[in-house]
Amino acid sequence: MPPHRRSRKSPGAKPLTSQREQYLGLMRQGTSNAAACRLVGVNRKTGHRWRYGRSVTTRTGAVLTYPAITGPADPVFGAYHPYRAGRQAAGRRVRPRRRKLGCNGELRAVVADHLERHWSPEQISRSLPTLFPDRPEMRAAPETIYQARYARGPDRLARDGVRLLRSGRLHRRRRRRSGERTGRFVAPMVMIDKRPTDVADRRIAGHWEGDLITGSANRSAIGTVVERTTRYLLLLHPPDGHGAERVRDALVTAVSALPARLRRSLTWDQGVEMRRHDEFTLATEAAVYFCEPHSPWQRGTNENTNGLLRQYFPKGTDLGVHTAAHLAGVAAELNARPRKVLGWETPSQQLDRLIASVP
Repeated sequence: MPPHRRSRKSPGAKPLTSQREQYLGLMRQGTSNAAACRLVGVNRKTGHRWRYGRSVTTRTGAVLTYPAITGPADPVFGAYHPYRAGRQAAGRRVRPRRRKLGCNGELRAVVADHLERHWSPEQISRSLPTLFPDRPEMRAAPETIYQARYARGPDRLARDGVRLLRSGRLHRRRRRRSGERTGRFVAPMVMIDKRPTDVADRRIAGHWEGDLITGSANRSAIGTVVERTTRYLLLLHPPDGHGAERVRDALVTAVSALPARLRRSLTWDQGVEMRRHDEFTLATEAAVYFCEPHSPWQRGTNENTNGLLRQYFPKGTDLGVHTAAHLAGVAAELNARPRKVLGWETPSQQLDRLIASVP
């Protein structure tokens, strides 16, 4: 058997001399115990014992006292202590001020009222100087309105049961649009690149863009026709479906009511509902041009308007329940909104001016 060996007592932990020196230096700079311990790599309890000392009671009842290794740091006149300065700055910091719409109840009510009427924040911002010309406190930038709508807490701009933004979103996100359908035509199509140049630059009124917005399972639809220069909107109500004949008749009825100089052309996508486009042109003398497949940006004005209309006619709903009178009311509301692109005039104002100028 191997000779008996006396077991050696395992050495204790080495004194953390260098760490304690670093800890002491940080304490003199005004560092908190947690920050100093994190920087030197020791537990916070260890730093607490170093700073304040400790007392240990032995099995025999004796009390052993270990004094603190650091005393109160002597302030050095003119010296900068970053951690102490940080704590002082945090204590002196002005509390976050409330948002403008949270402090001004009158302005908040005016903005909320216009949002309920489906005005955009930019439209509201532009109208405030006109509504309150001598009151600079009644101003709000569009971003101020958006931030108040998306804010949390007491400054959040909200009303029970009302979606104040037309999109109904609680967070900002990018709007995406799907491509358009393709269809087959008997009469030859005239493509968009054949349109006269005065259509593209919007110098002459009377050129329109059109499309259908469809309901659930594509069983119902509403026709949308927008004038490119004035952004004036017409809504079509095909009561018995949205086939080619129904869309042709609705278009003829709506466009024929316009003065001749305001029905020059119509741009549409290649949906099968325009299969009888030649008959529409024969009845109204308005030329029809077609976009390239899957190119909705070629009817940008109409696409933007369709996005606005989804506030009134959400996707996945039955659009056949809406009457012609209701569609006329929605169109009138959109046509009465001021537009930035029109110099903050409304589409109705611009169209009325054009009609009045017809000899």
